Amino acid sequence: METMVRFMHDPLVLIIEDEAPIRKMLRASLTSEGYRIQEASSAAEGLKIATSPPPDLILLDLGLPDRDGQEVLEQLREWYTSPIIILSARDQESQKIKALDHGADDYVTKPFSMGELLARMRTALRHSHRTGTEATATTIGDLKVDFASRLVYRKQEEVHLTPLEYKLLITMIKHAGKVLTHRFLLREVWGPQDSQENHYLRVFVAGLRRKIEVDPARPQYILTEQGVGYRFRGE
Repeated sequence: METMVRFMHDPLVLIIEDEAPIRKMLRASLTSEGYRIQEASSAAEGLKIATSPPPDLILLDLGLPDRDGQEVLEQLREWYTSPIIILSARDQESQKIKALDHGADDYVTKPFSMGELLARMRTALRHSHRTGTEATATTIGDLKVDFASRLVYRKQEEVHLTPLEYKLLITMIKHAGKVLTHRFLLREVWGPQDSQENHYLRVFVAGLRRKIEVDPARPQYILTEQGVGYRFRGE
């Protein structure tokens, strides 16, 4: 069973959402799960509240009355380093990709289930809590990665990866649980000159799945976010 990240305090969540019924639903559900809540019904109010004290996580609606949520996201990311999860009725892939490329940790389309949102929040908080700690190795399921020796094992047997496959895997593991866009992965692994070459990524992801997945056709580690990118399941 998943458990909440152990903070010194109950995690503080800022909800920037103009629809009162959604804020009410989120407030009731999140407080029952042990979260502390701050609320804002506009971009201006949300940006003001976010500075004192900064919350542990922000839930941000894109359809705000006074300013586009994408602009709010960009302004927040100038200084705010904790997780931001987008809540929006905009389900176009272009909107998701834009938000993720501008620093969102995840994107949940309305209407959403609270179970899904809570799971995404726990993942984002766990990742944020681990940031800055340098592990020498990590084990996820039957997959083990030794960062010091740059070796990868599945079921205790060494998996031979090319340098690019290893770099791709490590990039995904470092951001486990987050949706990583095609452009982000291409830029991180191949460099900015190849940030539009999606076919590179498809080929290498397929090769990596063949090596680390029990059943590459039904992957349990590298999950496809259709039209957007990939998510590495870190559970």
